[in-house]
Amino acid sequence: MQASIVKKFSNIKTWLFVPATRIDRVGKAFASGTDAVIVDLEDAVATTDKVQARKDLQVYYNSQAYQPIWVRINKAGSEEFFKDVVLCQKMPNLAGVLLAKAEQASDIENAHNMTGLPVIALIETALGLYQIDSMAKSAGLLAFSYGFLDLCNDLQVHVGTAAADVIANQIRYQLLLTSKVHQLLAPIDTVYTDFNDGKGLGQRVQLWSQMGMSGMLCIHPKQVATVKQSLQPTDADIEFARRVIEEYERSGQAVFKIAGQMVDAPVIERCRQLLS
Repeated sequence: MQASIVKKFSNIKTWLFVPATRIDRVGKAFASGTDAVIVDLEDAVATTDKVQARKDLQVYYNSQAYQPIWVRINKAGSEEFFKDVVLCQKMPNLAGVLLAKAEQASDIENAHNMTGLPVIALIETALGLYQIDSMAKSAGLLAFSYGFLDLCNDLQVHVGTAAADVIANQIRYQLLLTSKVHQLLAPIDTVYTDFNDGKGLGQRVQLWSQMGMSGMLCIHPKQVATVKQSLQPTDADIEFARRVIEEYERSGQAVFKIAGQMVDAPVIERCRQLLS
């Protein structure tokens, strides 16, 4: 994926899902302040409802209310995947697609080549996780995200345990390292399923943001504000960064102290990023 395309989407922090069966909620989703809306044609839509869901999505696309959305499409190679792709071909001004259950490079390249859109690959199986390095080379790939519950089921990990937390952080690390090496957008963290647990969500946001991930999948509009608030630096962080940059620009020294802390090139760069 070209660096300019990665940069275009680098400021997206919140990715809010809307079921394609409730296309009337898209406007409300944008009103929540989310950076991106994903209309879901996969797990959120029963097989018997997919035909009508696609029709409703196309009606919305052709309406004056349309704003660029992402679409989660079904697993590559499935019958539903090809139906989703045909629909996306009729909607060239989509923002992009999320490919469910990506497992090989050809899955991503087929989705990109058939739609002409950037692809976010969702890693939801052990095989997909095992093959992320080869998938990272795929034409059209913007970023990775992952479905943790699906991965836990496949790996037989008990959700909600300390062991699951270890696995989750290992997944994040693998996706971060691979994304950095292949110059992709930093990975997008998985959903936080309890949308009434603002405190827990805030802690999760601080975890993935401190690790260097780029954003988070959301399942409820109320999560958007919590995510954005949790990403805000503290006044103390901003003041420290300001003092660092002021001293660096004044003295030109590569190493110095601020508030008793040693400052060198990596700290200066981190302060620049925070202030920007």
